[in-house]
Amino acid sequence: MSARTTAEAEPGAEGERTAAASRKREQQGWYFYDFACSVYSSSVLTVFLGPYLTAVAKAAADSEGYVHPLGIPVRAGSYFAYSVSASVIVAVLIMPLVGALADRSGRKKPLLAAAAYTGAAATTGMFLLGGDRYLLGGLLLIVANASLSVSMVLYNAYLPQISTPDERDTVSSRGWAFGYTSGAFVLVLNLVVYQGHDSFGLTEGEAVRICLASAGLWWGAFAVIPLRRLRDRAVVREPGAGPAVSGWKQLVATLKDMRRYPLTLSFLLAYLIYNDGVQTVISQASIYGSEELELEQSTLIVAVLLVQVLAVAGALGMGRLAVRYGAKRTILGSLLAWGVTLAAGYFLPARTPMWFFALASMIGLVLGGSQALSRSLFSHLVPAGKEAEYFSAYEMSDRGLSWVGPLVFGLTYQVTGSYRDAIISLVVFFALGFVLLARVPVRRAVEAAGNPVPERI
Repeated sequence: MSARTTAEAEPGAEGERTAAASRKREQQGWYFYDFACSVYSSSVLTVFLGPYLTAVAKAAADSEGYVHPLGIPVRAGSYFAYSVSASVIVAVLIMPLVGALADRSGRKKPLLAAAAYTGAAATTGMFLLGGDRYLLGGLLLIVANASLSVSMVLYNAYLPQISTPDERDTVSSRGWAFGYTSGAFVLVLNLVVYQGHDSFGLTEGEAVRICLASAGLWWGAFAVIPLRRLRDRAVVREPGAGPAVSGWKQLVATLKDMRRYPLTLSFLLAYLIYNDGVQTVISQASIYGSEELELEQSTLIVAVLLVQVLAVAGALGMGRLAVRYGAKRTILGSLLAWGVTLAAGYFLPARTPMWFFALASMIGLVLGGSQALSRSLFSHLVPAGKEAEYFSAYEMSDRGLSWVGPLVFGLTYQVTGSYRDAIISLVVFFALGFVLLARVPVRRAVEAAGNPVPERI
């Protein structure tokens, strides 16, 4: 009797073990896309491109300090912020269509490959920047940033497919940790190249352009790993509706469908607001450090390296806090920390690297965790079978609609001429996001989406 019972139980147990092993393999591959593309965010967007493109724009500026892209007068110091905003607007137009196409066709992986290698090629092309080629720099930034946003729609859409509900906080946090680990490692290499450019026979500008291009090569090289391990799932298609001809119709249908889940939309609105502040801090911190605080490029590299290292600990640590206190409470705590950090940043004295390092440490401890937990929390609010469509809306909040913050930052500087005023203007994004998130009943939101509710959320 006992032997018979054991024999009957073995097929089910074996199937569970096989499914768990397959899921683990995909999770490990999934982590490596963060490992591949996060170097763009850390080295290109956060450290090198802002100050370098601003210098290129200033070299091309007229006697009053303005450049004129498309005939529009733009203060050279605001050009980078405006370019980031433009890249996000382009991404807004593309991401929902790609998400709908991915869900209807079931072919996330080829679309992920196309977006990843378009972005990697544009980033590698930044080696060509120099002189007064500010228009080329803006164009490459727009292509690379938009491609990254599109690829993240597809990447994030895999999360609910490769992890159980109770695994998602941990899996998402590990993905961010992988990304920050690669960012830290490459920044060390960047620091060696930049600091030792004379011994390598390079000018400072050449060293910067090599660091920019290397991020694109890294992105392309390590994207191979997730593309080999992740797999597409079969989908049930509506009769007579091919994905190529129904993209816009599917986009409209997705937006209408989201109205059936108002609590999911409430979370997205809160995330849109506070993450706009996060993304703006990431992209504009180097400008603030170099232009307002008069810090050297090497100081900025060390500061961002500190952010990367502490963000790994922050992502994993906040993941553990979420297991104990729930993701929502942990995120709310991180938003309070963001507001305090920006307020402290406003009062930083110029030419004092140690205070800037202290600020970077505060950012690092909350950066990875707030992003990782927001992603995992949203994954519980997505109806099954609509992952890419809904994550396209999420990515619009993550990167796609994060044009308001850079625009506010750029306009504040254009009007006041002060980067201190520009940085303090971002506090409102965290305060408003906190209020909106606090009002979302996440347990009811998970139930309304038809998903199992974790013990703590």
